Amino acid sequence: MPRDAASLRDPASKQAASFPITDLQTMLSPTLDTIRPEELKRLREQLRFSPDTGHIRLFDQRMLLMHGFSMSELRRELIERLGQHTARGMFTRLGYQQGLEDHRGIRETLDGSPETVVRVGPQLRQTQGYVQHTPLSVDVSLARAEFFGDFTWTDAWEAEAHLRHFGRSGCPVCWMGVGYASAMATAALGKPVLAREVECVAMGHPQCRAVMNTLDGWGAEADDDLQFFQVEDFVDLPRTQRPKRTLPAGMPVLPEPPVSPLRGELVGASSGFNSVVYLLKRVGQADATVLFLGESGVGKERFSRALHQISRRAGGPFVSVNCAAIPHDLVEAELFGVERGAYTGATASRPGRFERAHGGTLFLDEVGSLSLQAQGKLLRALQEREIERVGGTDVLKVDVRVVAATNDDLRAAVAAGRFRADLFYRLNVFPVRIPPLRERREDIPLLLNVFLQRYGQRIGKTVPGVTQAALDALWHYPWPGNVRELENMVERGVILVDDGDPLDVHHLFSGGERAGCASLGLSHTGALVDRDTPAPGLDDGPDPAARQLVHQLLDQGHTMEALEKAVLACALERHEGKMAAAARALGLGRGQMQYRVRKMRGEAEGEPDDAGSDA
Repeated sequence: MPRDAASLRDPASKQAASFPITDLQTMLSPTLDTIRPEELKRLREQLRFSPDTGHIRLFDQRMLLMHGFSMSELRRELIERLGQHTARGMFTRLGYQQGLEDHRGIRETLDGSPETVVRVGPQLRQTQGYVQHTPLSVDVSLARAEFFGDFTWTDAWEAEAHLRHFGRSGCPVCWMGVGYASAMATAALGKPVLAREVECVAMGHPQCRAVMNTLDGWGAEADDDLQFFQVEDFVDLPRTQRPKRTLPAGMPVLPEPPVSPLRGELVGASSGFNSVVYLLKRVGQADATVLFLGESGVGKERFSRALHQISRRAGGPFVSVNCAAIPHDLVEAELFGVERGAYTGATASRPGRFERAHGGTLFLDEVGSLSLQAQGKLLRALQEREIERVGGTDVLKVDVRVVAATNDDLRAAVAAGRFRADLFYRLNVFPVRIPPLRERREDIPLLLNVFLQRYGQRIGKTVPGVTQAALDALWHYPWPGNVRELENMVERGVILVDDGDPLDVHHLFSGGERAGCASLGLSHTGALVDRDTPAPGLDDGPDPAARQLVHQLLDQGHTMEALEKAVLACALERHEGKMAAAARALGLGRGQMQYRVRKMRGEAEGEPDDAGSDA
C-alpha cells in the first residue's frame, strides 16, 4: 500500500484512483484491528432511549431519530438550490462538527488517544447508521505526529441518497463522512488530518474508500478538498507551509501571490468560532459600530482586523489603540490630536487616532477603562462624526468606523456609575461575544498546528507534534489566558524542546501553570480513579430523609452490598420483574440495571437472563 500521498490521484477526477487491497493482518497493529469488548460495552451504555419523554441521548447530548428519506430530500434540495459546490461544503462542515462532538464524548468516556479513536470512532459512526467502516491499513504515531488510514466504507447513506436523486456522479459524494473522519483524527492527533474519498459507489466503484493523512503528507493535493472545510473566504485554512517553487533555467521568476494580512489570524472549526464568523459576515458590509465582548486573550483585535478586511473600508487604514495603556490626562490628545503649544511639550501639531483612521476603521480596545471625561468626548465624536484637536478651534469631520472591545461587563459598569449609559448604547449597536478557549476546545488542534509552524520557523526547529500526555493536558487545562496563553506556551515549548522531538508536558507547562491532566490513583477495587474530581453529589449531601434512613441501616450493621441487593430486589418486585421499568424507577439505564442484577445473582459475564424483562 503506497504511503506517499503524492501517489493518490485527485478524488474529484472522474477516474479516481483504485488501490489494491492489502493483507489486513500484516498491515494492522493488534491494538488497532477491532474495538475491544469493554470499549463496545461502555460505548453502548452511552446511548439511551427514553420513550416516556421522547429523548434519545448519546454522551449526554440529545439525538434525533430521523427518517432517512427526509434527510435525503433535504440534501437534494440544497444541492439543487445552492449548487453542488456550496452544498458539499455545508455537509462536510456538518460532518466535521459531528466528529468533534463525538470525539469529545469518546475522550470523556474512554480516552482520546488516536488508537482508541481508530477503534471506537468507526464503530460509533456505524451505530449511528451512516456507514460501515473496514480498515485496510492504519499507521498512527502521536510522537511522530503521523496519522495514515485506509478504510473501505460500505452501505454509505450519502452515496445511496445521491444515486437515488442524481444518478452517477463525477466526484465523491460522501461529504459528511469525510468531515466526520477528518474531525475525529484531527482532534485525536492534535494536528490537522484530512480524509479524502478516493473511491465512491456514486462514481461507479464497487465500494467507497477513504484515505486519511496529515496535511504534511498530502501536500498541495489537499488544497481542493480543504476549501470545503472553510466557512468564509476570510477564515484561514489549516494549511501547511508550501514548498518554494523551482523554475527551469532561463525562465523568469514570477512574483509570489500576495499573502493575505489575515494569514494565521483566524483559525477554528468549533460551533462557537463559526457563530462569530457568521456575525462578522453579516455586519461586515455595514458601517455599524461593533462591540466585541470576551475575556482577555480570546483574539478580539484579530477578529476586528478580519472585520476591517471584509468591509468596504478594507482599502483604508486600520488604527488600533489600547485605551487602558494611555494615561487618563493624555487620552483626549491621543484620540483627537493636539495643536502646537496646546500644553507644555506640545512642540508640534499632530493628528489623533480618529484622524489617522479617516476612511478606515478605528479599534478601541479595553474601552471600559476610559475615564468619564474621556467617555463624554468619545460620545460626541461618535454622534457628530467630528472632532476638535486639543488646543485647537477648528472642527474636523471624520469618516471612521468604530470597533470597540472590552473584557468588562459594561452593563454592570453602567449600573455602578463607572460607564456612561448613553455611550454604552452607542457602542452596543452590534455586540459580538467571542467565546473563551475552554468553550471551543475543538479548535485547540488547529491553533496548535498554526503556532507550532510559526515558532518552529522563527526559532529554526522541526517539531512534529505533541505527545499524548501533552495533548491530554492541553485538552483539560482551563485556559484562563485563552488563545494568547496557548500561543505563549507553544512558543516556550518550542524553545525548550530538542529539534525533531514532539512537545511534552514539561515543555509546555513550565511557567507555573498547572497541567490539566487528572491526577489518578487506585480505588479500593483496584480501578483507576481521578483524585482531583470530587465524588458527584457529595458536596450538597443526600436528601435528609434518605440520610436518616441510611444512618439507621448502618447502625444495624448493613453493608453496601446488602443495601444494593435489597434496593434491586424491591424494585424488581414492585415492577413484577420488568427490568426496564425497575431501571427507570431507580434512575438507571437498562444496561446498568442488568449489570447490577447479574452481579447480585453471581452470574458470569454474558447476556443477561431476559425472562423477566419487558417484551
